[in-house]
Amino acid sequence: MIQAKGYAAQSATSDLAPWNFQRREVGPHDVQFDIQYCGICHSDLHQIRDEWGGSIFPMVPGHEIVGKVVKVGAQVKKFKAGDLAGVGCLVDSCRTCENCKDGLEQYCTNHVSFTYNGYEQDKKTPTYGGYSNTIVVHEDFVLRVPANLSLPGVAPLLCAGITTYSPLRHWKVGKGHKLAVLGLGGLGHMGVKFGVAFGAEVTVLSSSPSKEAAAKQLGAHKFVVTSDQEQLNSVRGTFDFILDTVSAEHDLNLYLSLLKTNGTHICVGVPSKPADVSAFSIIVGRKSLAGSMIGGLPETQEMLDFCAQHNIVSDIELIKIQDIQKAFDRMIKGDVRYRFVIDMASL
Repeated sequence: MIQAKGYAAQSATSDLAPWNFQRREVGPHDVQFDIQYCGICHSDLHQIRDEWGGSIFPMVPGHEIVGKVVKVGAQVKKFKAGDLAGVGCLVDSCRTCENCKDGLEQYCTNHVSFTYNGYEQDKKTPTYGGYSNTIVVHEDFVLRVPANLSLPGVAPLLCAGITTYSPLRHWKVGKGHKLAVLGLGGLGHMGVKFGVAFGAEVTVLSSSPSKEAAAKQLGAHKFVVTSDQEQLNSVRGTFDFILDTVSAEHDLNLYLSLLKTNGTHICVGVPSKPADVSAFSIIVGRKSLAGSMIGGLPETQEMLDFCAQHNIVSDIELIKIQDIQKAFDRMIKGDVRYRFVIDMASL
């Protein structure tokens, strides 16, 4: 076994702290890479605190992982030592179900192995994530990281990036469309960047008037303060799509009223309580309320290549692993533009 070190939560009420553990040896199809940077996702905190239920402890969080390959298995064809590599939210899946065969491993109908707080395909070996120094993953679930992009800024692309890229691609959002991005945080700022790159007219919907300048800097064409009734009224029935990145409770009926006929409201944020949606909010205007979750391996690689072509990375703040609790506290307050990334050299 490979000796590894990281930061782990031992229970839902404990802070993250140093923890030594083991990774499997590199098998014939495995890639081992040393982790240089790992993004901090809001879902890390949800799962550490067992807010979604079923958390597995000890837990090493982190699913926005980039670094440099140090060893490959004898039958690995896609990577060699020295290559830049990344791992997102998945480290394996059944590979045999219809979704897996279609490159939609995130929707595996048998058993998906999440990067942390999950189990390997044997359904008994816990997975440990990227708040650590090294990782071993089957080559099919390792991503090629373009060398021309800032490596710390690439890390959040593997969750925040693909979470917004995938639905925009699926619904073919682009030129001629009016896209509203609801919320301007880790997900929202990537939604703006991709929406603009795809050619849509992008409006940011935010409850914080102070975020207007930042939204415009990211490329947004318009900005609407959702607490201003006059501004809201001015955009009723105008959007083809709303990309909803908000994880706090909010009134979906209000935002559905902003859609055109046949418009689609796409949920990618995960509020802690179920939404109360009136049937009239959907049937009047034949509107759709939809959801999306990350992307499969082919689409995630496509996103990274697209980012390389268009020089797109996440806006990040680099921290030391020892400051993780402070980062969590600030993340809860929305005090980050727009994603914390851990410099794993500090481990």
